[in-house]
Amino acid sequence: MLISILSWVWVSSGILLVLLILLHSPKGDGMGGIAASGSSMFSSASSAEATLNKATWTCLSIFLGLAIILSAGWLDT
Repeated sequence: MLISILSWVWVSSGILLVLLILLHSPKGDGMGGIAASGSSMFSSASSAEATLNKATWTCLSIFLGLAIILSAGWLDT
């Protein structure tokens, strides 16, 4: 029972993680922009972007934590 609940939470967090990543705004020119303008990479984010970053990192930690727990077999009885 617990494994199935955690599996659903894991799948849900994976879907939510994809959606949160897609909501992020593009930050520049990609890898080519690193060499051209290194100082513009570290500009401060707005409040909405900071909240989106926190939500993404939280969802990522839940996803990875559950992936480790479910794949390690620690909950098998």
